Amino acid sequence: MRETQYRLSNVTLNALEVGEPSSLPSVIFLHGWLDNAASFSTVLAACAERAPSRHFCALDLAGHGYSTHKGMGYFYPFHDYVDDIYQLITTFFTQKCLLVGHSLGALIAACYSSTFPEHVTGLVQIEGIAPLAESPERAVPRLRDSIISREQVRSHVERGYASVDAAVRHRAQVSHVAAPLIQPLVERGLTPRDGRWFWQHDRQLQTQSAFRMPPEQASTFIQGIRCPHGLILGSDGYADLRQSATVLLSKHCTILTIVGGHHCHLEQPEYVAQTILEYIN
Repeated sequence: MRETQYRLSNVTLNALEVGEPSSLPSVIFLHGWLDNAASFSTVLAACAERAPSRHFCALDLAGHGYSTHKGMGYFYPFHDYVDDIYQLITTFFTQKCLLVGHSLGALIAACYSSTFPEHVTGLVQIEGIAPLAESPERAVPRLRDSIISREQVRSHVERGYASVDAAVRHRAQVSHVAAPLIQPLVERGLTPRDGRWFWQHDRQLQTQSAFRMPPEQASTFIQGIRCPHGLILGSDGYADLRQSATVLLSKHCTILTIVGGHHCHLEQPEYVAQTILEYIN
């Protein structure tokens, strides 16, 4: 497993990779909000062991992990992630790719698969389905809450952690994942400063979005998916996803439930790797 970089027009995306691009479709992994490429490190290792001739690439999304931030006053609207993936695939990948996304990454992967089907040979989503949506009546309070959250982030003073272990314990508690499983993700997400440890993701990621699609609009992205499509849910993951799956997904999507929570791919990396390779084949 190696560190790589992809320079796009206004951001450099870092990645963890195994294998080299070839005539076979690459597999691109997109992590969840405030996570990073190490979210998939154990899945990558399991995939590489089973398919050593394949190329697997787990990205740090913009503002996350080791990837660069997009600058002050930039609040990471959802559609710009799709633009970043478009630049990545069209510039650096000559073949169709299989997209694997967890949580936020699953939403990005779904929208990309629907919008640019000529680039995608398969889609595997983990604990995430369609873009976050809400009724139009929420538009005004959402904008208000978003602006207020920006001011809260600007004025917040970070305290950091006394040690990496303290950060691991806190993140494990918040994410309901055993500390050893979440540790690689936490270690990649920290940076030392003045004797303490701080999250290195862009703090502007923590503001609320200023806009969400109405449900009817969000569902069109799922209806437009034409490639082989699988959804992996954790038995103790987000309950609303199971209900959404019955409403949004077509009979052409395979839904698998595995033991685990929202980060079930950390808890069941071998099973998730096996599922991904089945979609490759």
